[in-house]
Amino acid sequence: MTQTHAPKPRTRNSRTRKPRTRRRATALVLAAVATALALPTAAHAAVPSPAALVWTPCGIARQECATLTVPLDHSRPRGRTVRLAVSRIRAEGTSRGTLAVIPGGPGSSGVRRLTSKGPALMAATGGRYDLVSFDPRGVGGSTTAACALPEADRRLATLRSWPGAGGAVAENAARSRRTAEACGKNGGAVLASFTTANEVRDLDRFRAALGTAKLSVWATSYGTYVTALYAQRHPDRTGRVVLDSSGDPDPARVERGWLANMARGAEDRFPDFAAWAADPARGAERLAERPAKVRTRVLRVARELDARPRATTTPGLPLTGGMFLQALQSALYDDAAFPQFADLVRAADATRAEPVVLPASLAQPMSQQDAAVTIGVICNDVEWPGSVAEHARAVAKDRARYPLTGGMPVNITPCSYWKKPAEPPTRITDEGPSNILMVQNLRDPATPYSGALRMRAALGRKARLVSVDSGGHGSYLGTGDACGDAAVTAFLVEGVRPGRDVRCP
Repeated sequence: MTQTHAPKPRTRNSRTRKPRTRRRATALVLAAVATALALPTAAHAAVPSPAALVWTPCGIARQECATLTVPLDHSRPRGRTVRLAVSRIRAEGTSRGTLAVIPGGPGSSGVRRLTSKGPALMAATGGRYDLVSFDPRGVGGSTTAACALPEADRRLATLRSWPGAGGAVAENAARSRRTAEACGKNGGAVLASFTTANEVRDLDRFRAALGTAKLSVWATSYGTYVTALYAQRHPDRTGRVVLDSSGDPDPARVERGWLANMARGAEDRFPDFAAWAADPARGAERLAERPAKVRTRVLRVARELDARPRATTTPGLPLTGGMFLQALQSALYDDAAFPQFADLVRAADATRAEPVVLPASLAQPMSQQDAAVTIGVICNDVEWPGSVAEHARAVAKDRARYPLTGGMPVNITPCSYWKKPAEPPTRITDEGPSNILMVQNLRDPATPYSGALRMRAALGRKARLVSVDSGGHGSYLGTGDACGDAAVTAFLVEGVRPGRDVRCP
């Protein structure tokens, strides 16, 4: 038989000490739980309440602007700060909510977008909303940074890393390295803070400064990713959310994927231009008698320009094949740009040796500030592969499959030589309220439909998708059609959202 020990008699001290220990332990556990629950918003809770915004007239009639101060580093809320230019157009009559207009880019101005789209948006929504927006860090009237890049490295066709003749990437690699080194040396902490995660945090500070509990949002292009993250992190602070022209939110690639997908987008969209350029209504300005021959002509001119660049009216800047295809890429955003690109095709293909007049987007270098934010956000958000040989192979493969973009979407960029991201990208999920309406053109050159379908899949039950049989970038009140516009307006005004995904006829 196993011997058992009789329990020791309890003393008065032993009876009273243990309950105190349990109470103390319980208190510590509760404190730990409270701390853990507070962690996701600790930085926000510790930030001093934003100062009242001082509004002054600006832009169009009834538009006002102000400056909002936010932490440079939200984990250090009482440290160094940066300024954000913010803007609003008050509702006509009693406001029934606040609608934020979130721009694309990275690098686009929310204040300018509110100026350009405000009247149409106010009319569409019946003046029911206070319309608001802001310039993200690095943009417009907000705090900016600069990399001190030479003019040649600040042109759109070089920042986009268009390969050289035959797909050569050596010059792209050299430029990318020196650009990354210049940004690392001169951009400082401000440039390092240009991230999607910080734009999400800044947006919530803007909401708090406005004194509104919830934001409804109309976001376009890159802004759809910002807004999807905001809605995921702050589901209780979002009202009706419209994501217009979305990219693939794959957290392993994010901006790398968006750039790569532009090759597919150009192929989806080019038939619209080819049909326009071959239309007999163009008369003597037709580029060819059939759409297929328009494509043949455009690709032939690009090859010839790679072999023999044409002189232009911009001193020291000849027209290369890569620049020519960049002009095409820009033209595909909107039908209104088709005539200018057609003029460039004819000028570049002319037998006479007169200098070609370049579109302003090619002739003028980007400002130091615009170049810095354009590079900074995409490089700060996600890690990019660095092998030059790997990029050369990818370019060769992409040029064969997608000749309209010449390998640019998979070419090496300054991000390959960049410091590793401070924060990993966030995966978009279907968790949260079902309050999102996506609208997407079927033939979008920048955020192709195939990528938008992956955003739709990631959002799951939270979203509905309105697919619009149109071409161009930016659907609502832009390049879409009346069917898509009506669906978005009904959602914003009445909260009426389709019960399932729909396709406009």
